Amino acid sequence: MPFGRWSIRRRALLGLAVGLALGGGAQATPYLVVDADSDQVLMQNEATAPWYPASLTKLMTVYVALDAVRNGKLTLETPLVMSARAARMPPSKMRFRPGTQVTLDNALKMLMVKSPNDVAVMVAEGVSGSVEAFADDMNADAQRLGMRESHFVNPNGLHNPAHVSSARDMAIVARALLHEFPDHADLFDIGAIQLGNRYIPNHNGLLGRYPGADGMKTGFTCPAGFNVVASANHGRRLIVVVLGAPSARARNQEAADLFDRGFATGGGEGSLESLPAGSGPAPNMRAEVCLHRNAAAVATAEDDGIPDQAQAAAGSAGRGGLLPTPLAALLAPVAAHTELPDGRIHFDPVRVYIGPAPGWKGPALGARQTTEATAASGGAKVIPADGASASATAAEGDASEPVRPSSRSRLKHSRHAQKTMPAHKSVKSAAEKVQKKAAAAD
Repeated sequence: MPFGRWSIRRRALLGLAVGLALGGGAQATPYLVVDADSDQVLMQNEATAPWYPASLTKLMTVYVALDAVRNGKLTLETPLVMSARAARMPPSKMRFRPGTQVTLDNALKMLMVKSPNDVAVMVAEGVSGSVEAFADDMNADAQRLGMRESHFVNPNGLHNPAHVSSARDMAIVARALLHEFPDHADLFDIGAIQLGNRYIPNHNGLLGRYPGADGMKTGFTCPAGFNVVASANHGRRLIVVVLGAPSARARNQEAADLFDRGFATGGGEGSLESLPAGSGPAPNMRAEVCLHRNAAAVATAEDDGIPDQAQAAAGSAGRGGLLPTPLAALLAPVAAHTELPDGRIHFDPVRVYIGPAPGWKGPALGARQTTEATAASGGAKVIPADGASASATAAEGDASEPVRPSSRSRLKHSRHAQKTMPAHKSVKSAAEKVQKKAAAAD
């Protein structure tokens, strides 16, 4: 692991000089560093600003699922059934056929490594009976945890203007996972999984590259930009959240820089709960993140091994520079600057499988027929809890369309209406066409 010494005084002076030269026009998108044990915020910028979480949503999906296990609704060995609705989700996906069974334990491992949108819906339907009911459970748990800016309408983070969160809220659910479910912390630091002959690496570019990094989740859509919730342990555990970075590499390096500063910082700015509530709409980052990417680059945007010179340049000119960093963070003592290495890292994979666990005698859980679910799917059949396969009608709609919130969820969301409107119209581009086909949420 390469390390280099970087004078904090030199950085501060350079940052001030650039700020004076450019008039302070550059703005950083949200980030936050919090001590996972003490709940003290070490540094932050716009940490309560509403933002599209993309696949960071799946941390909340895991929380709701583990909470259901804790409450005895199901077990980690319970098989879940892939429904037709789940199978129609756009990539990233496992591409299991409707009727395929996967234990909850294997599904959660896939969710944290491959980030498949079809498996997220399978988990939601298995735990709560439908996507809409699961979204209600997500919002109920979020409210109980004190997540003030969050409103969820699906379990995978595929773009929906009503589906928002914040850096603070993502840190809250990450901290809750580590504190409430310590026996399952290994879910978040799996470097790769192996399904049959398939070796599937984790999208988290900090694992194996930043000393002590042990989780947690990345996320990307064009409207959200590149997001990450990461944790690392150097005698104490820190959680870093970065939202809206222009590329995966820029996101990873910014998270590493924040860890460096955080581990060298002793004080705090108060607790996560003490941060003032955010307001306003979540910005749409499509123009900044995807406008100048070609279709192939968008489709493979989360592959850290794909060179992306344009975005690397954008990162070094924008978020990679010193100007957006608050002066208090610049003045924090930094012992070392960790430059993340390029190239792929091979991990010993954790093996996963499809089908029920050997000897399982209980039921398999899938989508349950409800009036609300039937209305939401336009009359589509659903897979019952006994695991029998079912067919779906064309009335289910285009799989690239966002999942609609339930009527109960819409009522809950009415107070969020103004702050979740898109900031501006989407930019039409080749990347947007790919987004409709691939919906490249990691």
